[in-house]
Amino acid sequence: MARYIFITGGVVSSLGKGLMAASLAALLQARGYKVRIRKFDPYLNVDPGTMSPYQHGEVYVTDDGAETDLDLGHYERFTGVSARQSDNITSGRVYRDIIQRERRGDYLGATVQVIPHVTDEIKKFALSDADDLDFVLCEIGGTVGDIESLPFMEAIRQLRNELEPLQTLSVHVTLVPYIAAAGELKTKPTQHSVRELASLGIKPDVLLCRMEHPLPEGERRKIAQFCNVRAEAVIPALDAPSIYSVPMQYHREGLDEQVLKSFGIHDAPPPDLSRWDDVTDRYFNPEGEVTIGVVGKYVGLPDAYKSLNEALVHGGLANRTKVKIEWIDAEIFEQDDSEIAAQLEPLHGILVPGGFGERGSEGKIASVRFAREHSVPFFGICLGMQMACIEAARSAGFEKASSTEFGETEQPVVGIITEWMSQEGLQQRESGGDLGGTMRLGAYDASLAANSHVSAIYGGATTISERHRHRYEVNSAYIDALEKQGLIFSGMSPDGLLPEIVERPDHPWFVGVQFHPELKSKPFDPHPLFAGFVAAALAQSRLV
Repeated sequence: MARYIFITGGVVSSLGKGLMAASLAALLQARGYKVRIRKFDPYLNVDPGTMSPYQHGEVYVTDDGAETDLDLGHYERFTGVSARQSDNITSGRVYRDIIQRERRGDYLGATVQVIPHVTDEIKKFALSDADDLDFVLCEIGGTVGDIESLPFMEAIRQLRNELEPLQTLSVHVTLVPYIAAAGELKTKPTQHSVRELASLGIKPDVLLCRMEHPLPEGERRKIAQFCNVRAEAVIPALDAPSIYSVPMQYHREGLDEQVLKSFGIHDAPPPDLSRWDDVTDRYFNPEGEVTIGVVGKYVGLPDAYKSLNEALVHGGLANRTKVKIEWIDAEIFEQDDSEIAAQLEPLHGILVPGGFGERGSEGKIASVRFAREHSVPFFGICLGMQMACIEAARSAGFEKASSTEFGETEQPVVGIITEWMSQEGLQQRESGGDLGGTMRLGAYDASLAANSHVSAIYGGATTISERHRHRYEVNSAYIDALEKQGLIFSGMSPDGLLPEIVERPDHPWFVGVQFHPELKSKPFDPHPLFAGFVAAALAQSRLV
């Protein structure tokens, strides 16, 4: 029988509910339990696929092709459990499905209402595919009191009544601010937040209190008394030096123990936290340091590259190396050529990430050229690989080489794909169709050339599976011309039609991939491409 942990937030947003859910799941998993985490998003978008990175951060893609909230990346990185489409639901998806059924007449003339139809749909999502699990953690986006989250709160209230008494648990994440002028922690915001939650019929069992200063015992008892929870169930959550130290920190504060106690579980096996000990040891005790420049267009919001940032850290963990990331706006290279050398010469590695649109593209191409000409380790991901191919084409004499994503071009080295093969068969798209959910999404196999650099990086593998999210592909008509210039296509789709990986054998480390390897990297299992890239950057650092 699966037990359900409902995680809500109050006072302010961005308290780290996703990180808290991931850390708690990791602690339960360390005790031998099978876990899965789900995210309820109250916004009306069907998924975040069409949302600006500045609005929502990165879009995290699952193996089965779902475009989901970035919190699912935390879930995967901390537990190693692959997220699925069924692990993220939005108000938009709920209402879309209900309205489609209403239009078909599935409700047999009944009046369609928030209660019971919307809340029933949310409950069905929460309870689905949980037969083989011990714990299902459900994180509700937003903060208590938001109008759009009310149907989700009502669904939780109903589930807590409908399931067995010791089958559900409410964890509420709040803020205990420190007022410097008064020199005091203030508990009143937490009290008000819990009162708001209680007014919706939900009594929290555990409070996780985010704070910048330690929680005195007196304030802890005060919170417990006014919020009607046990004092030991008030868990202080101080700011951590690294997100990877959070599971250990929460364990020391007793979070997992209090959760199990609230479920009536008193004989749980002790946690095996050895892999988290290793991760934190590697993070806090590096033996080297490198500087990686990420040349992108969304660098004003680091969450736009959340998985990429963490994958670079993981590459550092694999090499016991501290990775310092320099976020570089690609547009500055288009405004001032002198900035190219000034910004890129101090770097030990250059990474051009994925993205959409023409803005900053010439700056990215200039970064590729600098890495090629100066033998700096280069890693191009998705659009970054496409920019590497355009740069190679221009150096080969195709002066007007470009992508049809940026407009009409006489030399379309990169163009839109309208059909491709998947496990479900031939996929077809219209070039002028909907944007949401129409890209090449999810896990696809790629065949690697024998004796290639990337094959060695993958441990000699000849076939790999990686996650994709793109609408444009390198035009295979240019492969022969590009390979004559030294850019080798060392990875292709199994049918040989779609380029997946390029590399330069005459370069210390030059790899471009059409997929997003950062989505599968984990602190205790760094992705081999990032481990190899950081190793090359470390070697570069010893040359300068």
